[in-house]
Amino acid sequence: MMENLEVDLEVVDSADSALSEEEMLEILQAVLDDRDISRPCLVSLSVVPNGKMRQLNLEWRDRDAPTDVLSIECEHPDDPDLDDMEPCMLGDIVLAPEYIAAQAAQFGTTPADETRLMLVHGMLHLLGYDHMDEGEALVMQGIEDSILERLPSDGTLGPAELTRHREEDDQA
Repeated sequence: MMENLEVDLEVVDSADSALSEEEMLEILQAVLDDRDISRPCLVSLSVVPNGKMRQLNLEWRDRDAPTDVLSIECEHPDDPDLDDMEPCMLGDIVLAPEYIAAQAAQFGTTPADETRLMLVHGMLHLLGYDHMDEGEALVMQGIEDSILERLPSDGTLGPAELTRHREEDDQA
């Protein structure tokens, strides 16, 4: 495992993630390793209550409701404007543990496994992956499955189902 990731973690209003800080950082690093990214990368990771997530979702996506994860891209590791090995500010990932726990119950996963999926999902968005059309969704889902198979888990995740976000995409 390469260690080329620096994460600024913020927990807002005592929002409580189902995963330890150490495991969250390991998951984000696993995504970079899987995608063969050697450039030093910076990520801001926030864990927030549903009310804050609702505000952010309205501000960034014009949707007046909380969601599980938001990813706000900044730079890409292959940006030609970055000097060799200059750190890349990938962007922000925001998690809403309360929403994720409710979603876990809906999909028959544990809050910890659902959080693992949302971290991989959010990090892939920062790297430019998306699921706006079927082809992109299948590529992203395959990468998620491949990464999640190699991570510790509670054993409740099957193949990643991007249907978690399809309804939101359809409303966009």
